Amino acid sequence: MKKTTGLLLLMACIQGLNAQQKVYNITAFGAVPDSTTHNTRFIQQAIDKAAAAGGGQVLVPAGKFVTGVLHIKTGVNLHLAENAVLLATTQRMDYGPAKASALIVAENQQNISLTGKGAIDGQGEQLLEDIFRVLKQGILKDAEWQQYNDWGQMRPAENNRPKLIMFSNCNNVTVKGITIKNGLCWIQDYRSCTNMLFDSIKVVSNTFLNNDGIDLVDCKNVKLTNSFFDVADDGICLKSHDPKSYCENIYIANCTVRSSASAFKMGTASFGGFKKITVDSLYVYDTFRSAIAVETVDGGVVEDINIRNITARNTGNAIFIRLGKRRAERQPGTLKGVYISNVKVQIPAGKPDAGYNMEGPRELYEHNVFPSSITGIPGHPVADITLENIDVEYALKSTNHIGNVNVDSLQNIPENIAAYPEFSMFRELPAWGFYVRHANNITIKNVRFSYTGKEFRTNSIFDDVNRLTLQNFQVTKAAAQPVIILNNVKTPVLSKVLTPTEDQSAILIK
Repeated sequence: MKKTTGLLLLMACIQGLNAQQKVYNITAFGAVPDSTTHNTRFIQQAIDKAAAAGGGQVLVPAGKFVTGVLHIKTGVNLHLAENAVLLATTQRMDYGPAKASALIVAENQQNISLTGKGAIDGQGEQLLEDIFRVLKQGILKDAEWQQYNDWGQMRPAENNRPKLIMFSNCNNVTVKGITIKNGLCWIQDYRSCTNMLFDSIKVVSNTFLNNDGIDLVDCKNVKLTNSFFDVADDGICLKSHDPKSYCENIYIANCTVRSSASAFKMGTASFGGFKKITVDSLYVYDTFRSAIAVETVDGGVVEDINIRNITARNTGNAIFIRLGKRRAERQPGTLKGVYISNVKVQIPAGKPDAGYNMEGPRELYEHNVFPSSITGIPGHPVADITLENIDVEYALKSTNHIGNVNVDSLQNIPENIAAYPEFSMFRELPAWGFYVRHANNITIKNVRFSYTGKEFRTNSIFDDVNRLTLQNFQVTKAAAQPVIILNNVKTPVLSKVLTPTEDQSAILIK
């Protein structure tokens, strides 16, 4: 899985093709690196010429080249030399009169790549000013733009904000070495693409909301490694928009993520689903929401998920696993076969992304720190979840005047079956470590919870769980009794459950 034969063959083929490529320097077609000249037609001519010749390298040399929408074609490697910058046009109408095109586009193409040590700069702030200008003048239509979003910004609709890269239905795609920055929407959107290699890319974009670092939508056979993301929305995000397709056979490793949403997330769009997903060795820091979020809320399937070796510092939540039902017309999906191990998370008392240009939106109510959670819905439990070698350290300043949910009233915790999936979706919870509800076959072993500061809540609550195994489950400090509550838990197996007090009141079975 980690190094599939297909991906290795793909890498070898790409290396061979690159060695034989003819070079088409965009300056030979008239492109000028003066940060002013619009070079779109010159760069596109180079791309077209390379494609017509059966493929080749389109070279962007050192310098700053302004460009509008570019269409990458079969066999073309767009190579950004060191100190080369493609500056996105800041004129909104250059992206089309209605729905904005992405800056770099490919559709139904083969053997394409974006490589080099140069950068793609979306110039988001300047472009946003022009979007507001054409909206005020009535040149561009947008029913939403005068509404304020959760960040306190006026909100042009997503269709009016260009993405930087969008590839759809492409095969054999490589993105390597480049820096991508300053977008206004998803930075990279890859839809229904196959055999993809991402390596050593850097994504920095905190200009506006919806700035996901990378979105893989119904993609298959993907390897993403050695990359860096610092973005205002989800860092690495998997989605499924096609009910007849999946994200499948995806390997993500050795990446660093900073996000004002979640670091690694899958499932906010989950119509088809996710299969055979491996995530290994992520470092997460200053991230507002979850280090790991695994979700299905639109009827999709989640299965065979393997996540390990995650270190998160100054991050709002460790693990969020959710099966929900947002679509009245669709049956709930299934979420099973998730293995998460070797996770170490440090959760602060304050806002983890405070001070960044685009902080995540605060909840509209006072709350204590939220626990990790694994939740299904009545009649549709999550299943076969194993968490192993988990260490979560909290800095807490919880107070019961904010919210004091009585542990005798667990049935009053809202289900929020159709709500947007987020670790804060149940509002105040009576646990600070783990909250698990509507689940089958849950195994949690070699887990340690600790905290500094003040806390008044129970550590963990397990509610409506069939087959629960807690093994080497350690809570180092607790101000409340009971420390652990098992409510309507069938066939629990408890082995070496260590609490600060070993008396019988530490674990309550209801």
